[in-house]
Amino acid sequence: QAQLVESGGGSVETGGSLRLSCEASRYFGGGCTGWFRQAPGKEREGVAAMCNFGSTVYANSVTRRFTVSQDKKILYLRMNSLTPEDTARYYCASTWGRKPPVQNWLLQGEYSVWGQGTQVTVSS
Repeated sequence: QAQLVESGGGSVETGGSLRLSCEASRYFGGGCTGWFRQAPGKEREGVAAMCNFGSTVYANSVTRRFTVSQDKKILYLRMNSLTPEDTARYYCASTWGRKPPVQNWLLQGEYSVWGQGTQVTVSS
C-alpha cells in the first residue's frame, strides 16, 4: 500500500510563505497528485494538482499565489502571500496512476491514497 507523508506546515503571519512537502513511499506514476485543504467547519476542497507528468491546475482562490511542483517522489506546494483564509489542514493525495478527466482534477473523490495532513495557520 502506497503511503504519503506531508510536512512543512506551521504558523505564519499574513503575507508570509510556506512550502509543503509530500513524500511518497514509491513513485507516483501517472495520473494526478494534488493538495487539498480543510478548514474548521468547512468541507475539504481541492487546492492544486499536478497530473499526467506535468500539467497543473489550481483553485481560483490560490491562483498566482500557490505553485505545485514535483521532484521524483516528492510533491511540493509553495504558498506565498498567505492570508487567514488559507488556514486549514492541508492534505496530499494521489490517484496513483489512474487518469481522471481534466474537469475532475480537483475533486477529492478521484483520489484513492491520502496522507495524514499538515496544519497551516495564518494569523492576521
